[in-house]
Amino acid sequence: MNRIYADNAATTKMSRHATEVMLDVMENTYANPSSLHTPGQLAAVKLAESRQKIASILNCEPREIIFTSGGSEADNQAILSAAVIGEKKKKKHIISTKFEHHAVLHTLKKLEKQGFEVTYLDVHSNGIVRVEELEAAIRPDTILVTVMYANNEIGTIQPIRAIGEVCRKHEVLFHTDAVQAAGHLPLDVQADNIDMLSLSAHKFHGPKGVGALYARKGIAISTLIEGGAQERNRRAGTENLPAIVAMAAALEDAVANMEENNKYVSSLRDKLINGLSSIPHSTLTGDRENRLPGCASFCFEGIEGEALLLLLDQKGVCGSSGSACTSGSLDPSHVLLSIGLPHEVAHGSLRLTLCPENTPEEMDVIIQAVTDVVAYLRSISPVWNDLQKGKKEYVIQ
Repeated sequence: MNRIYADNAATTKMSRHATEVMLDVMENTYANPSSLHTPGQLAAVKLAESRQKIASILNCEPREIIFTSGGSEADNQAILSAAVIGEKKKKKHIISTKFEHHAVLHTLKKLEKQGFEVTYLDVHSNGIVRVEELEAAIRPDTILVTVMYANNEIGTIQPIRAIGEVCRKHEVLFHTDAVQAAGHLPLDVQADNIDMLSLSAHKFHGPKGVGALYARKGIAISTLIEGGAQERNRRAGTENLPAIVAMAAALEDAVANMEENNKYVSSLRDKLINGLSSIPHSTLTGDRENRLPGCASFCFEGIEGEALLLLLDQKGVCGSSGSACTSGSLDPSHVLLSIGLPHEVAHGSLRLTLCPENTPEEMDVIIQAVTDVVAYLRSISPVWNDLQKGKKEYVIQ
């Protein structure tokens, strides 16, 4: 069976270039970058080159880049660092949104138990934060605003530059989880007034287990992992050089080909959205235009998303019902609930996320497969039967 992979928001296939440079470092530059001998110093050069490449893409200084194990660690380090700064300034109020990634939400819940107060902004039916509501929520004791660049489930892109301007005006730290945006959208931490930014390599065809945190110089970053002086004393542990070099290569490639790739992938996305929108009582989740190039996210009334995914997998289509981090949960997506969808509709969700390796012909196959599976599941659904008989009212018209 030829499988169609449409779950790139969960993870991407490593690019050939990233794989090649990673293997080369494993075989030829395997020394510890902290060692003083020649092989160690050659490794240190590779590390510095990778840091420079990523810094150049983000428009920051190399010393402002901290290599991490991924986006979750970077999110944790950014938020917890801001909390330490806030405690010293007697500022213990944080602003975020209701549909952040759990790496952010769980860290904020941890801080709430430590006496911090968090305001969770609505993202409304289109899945986009309203800047005026964010500004109205800022208080004299606000230390941090953390809003994701683009949502990992419904793909909506947030007004990051406007948020950054508001935060800078009010002298509040601004962190953005850019895990889904990096490699797919232009990032400029200077123009956007971003103080801290998280990214993860496996979302743009790099390896898993490596990411980065940008932290503007002057921000006191707290160390989560103790034990050594690596990363300018901000993250202990021997750097994962093969993965770091591969991440830099993957990000460079993604940025170099971004315009061409986005145009192509957006056309696939639009074809998918147009095709799936013809299924009765279905709805596209999130804003139609202001979304990531490769993200098509839907809810279908009268079915369960888990059954939909399993039957699509039997037909060779790989998708998801939301974030991969919560795929084992029976609870409906907090993202879908945050945009106002009721539980019974949120349970019938499907996220299809594309990359340049997908083809128009695959979109035809996906549309037909989803149409067939939804029809089958509805035919055996007591809920759908009640809806058709008028015993219940449709939520999605």
